[in-house]
Amino acid sequence: MLVDERLTQQLRDCARRLLADGRAGASGGVECVIGYEVNPRGGVRPAFIYDPDEVGRLIWGPACIPNLVTYLHDKKKPAKRGEPPPRVAVVVKPCDSRALNVLLAERQLERARVFAIGIACAGLADAAGAALQRCTRCAERVPVLYDVLLGEPPLGTSAEETFDDLARVEALPPAERLAFWLQEFDRCIRCYACRQVCPGCYCTTCMFERDDGLWVDAGIELSAKHFFHLGRALHLAGRCVECNECERVCPMELPLSLLNRRLVREVEALYGHRAGRKEGTLSPLLFELGEEGSPL
Repeated sequence: MLVDERLTQQLRDCARRLLADGRAGASGGVECVIGYEVNPRGGVRPAFIYDPDEVGRLIWGPACIPNLVTYLHDKKKPAKRGEPPPRVAVVVKPCDSRALNVLLAERQLERARVFAIGIACAGLADAAGAALQRCTRCAERVPVLYDVLLGEPPLGTSAEETFDDLARVEALPPAERLAFWLQEFDRCIRCYACRQVCPGCYCTTCMFERDDGLWVDAGIELSAKHFFHLGRALHLAGRCVECNECERVCPMELPLSLLNRRLVREVEALYGHRAGRKEGTLSPLLFELGEEGSPL
């Protein structure tokens, strides 16, 4: 596995300083740093560092694919009543930083409780060293939101964002297009990995697991699986940041990014909105709530 030694050292130094300040009670310190480490099989997994002496576990390289913003949902509540939520540092790539912007705009996180360690990204690669498809069409090399930026924006790696990946499916006649999606949905095993890994899926009780099976159930028949994936995609319309984590973790390798990117394109065409590009901007399909849950 390829590791960027220079950026890795910068990341460890930054994490050590933040954790040490947190232990000393200094302003700007954090309780935890969420980053990446090597797993027992030689791959990459999320790392949760609480001790400054443990920062040597942190790494950075093109295999650092997971969107770590998802794990901030576990840090939204204080350990004890009356205490503020812990202040956490998280490593963010450009696409991850857009997810952070979405959660901040939707008031799921307090900006003061998150320290964003931005990484200038030249693109990621799979286990075989091949560039990820989403990276080949990504033109963002610097996070849109960060408190500290590590690395320099790479030169000569810009890409033109297109929706060519949708062309093959959209070229099919309507009946064949429906058959394509039904065939894909039929392979779903309802493991919910796509939902669990998505930073935008944070409902305490998912609509597909409520105790009202008369309307929405967690069945495994095709109609239930069809409804689940369409419902989730519509909930993410105007909110999906195209990190493709849902497709990456799917054990059945469903092409979920095609469904999500179709809605990304429609929302951008209709409203000029791309999720997470601007701080404090909600999806145009949502309305902002006041402190007591009433519309502003």
